[in-house]
Amino acid sequence: MDSRAMAPHEIEAASFRIIEEEAGSHDWPSDQWPVVRRVIHTTADFEYLHNLVITPDAIPSALAALKAGRGIITDTTMALAGIRKDLAARLGCSLTCHVADPQVADAASTIGCTRAVAAMQRACRENSNGIFVIGNAPTALFELLAQVRGAVCRPALVIALPVGFVGAEESKNALALGNFQIPFITNIGRKGGSNVVAAVMNALMLATEG
Repeated sequence: MDSRAMAPHEIEAASFRIIEEEAGSHDWPSDQWPVVRRVIHTTADFEYLHNLVITPDAIPSALAALKAGRGIITDTTMALAGIRKDLAARLGCSLTCHVADPQVADAASTIGCTRAVAAMQRACRENSNGIFVIGNAPTALFELLAQVRGAVCRPALVIALPVGFVGAEESKNALALGNFQIPFITNIGRKGGSNVVAAVMNALMLATEG
């Protein structure tokens, strides 16, 4: 069928069928597979079939936080833009990114750190936030882990797939290997990005409707 004549939902359904066929048999649990599949759908990259890391408690904790209306905080406006506002509003979850806030810029200048770090410090002080979404800034993830270690905040879920060549892989390794005892979704290696974490977040919100 000519894709030009297909409705958006038909294209998505056809894409998912192709992903299922090309992925073949795999070991992903039924509650985690929709997240993996949507990441592959967003990126057209089947490496995520093998390099995503999802803790066993990540999906249940995410669904509980979403149904409780916990806030969703992102490290960049790009990640924020990719998360579906209609689903978040339906769940009563706020969507926030502090990185462009003038007060955060002032704090970063005063402290002598990046805006990503200052924004994460502010986010961790806000008790309403439950899900932390990091797709671009390794410094934001390192700071979040420092705040968790210092018992400043206790995320219901960390979605961390920062992309890049400097600090991205190291920050994800710190999360995965640091024994923080928090639910998380991350990946191995340099790949990631704002579009990927937004895809994860959208998959989790859609799962609340199942």
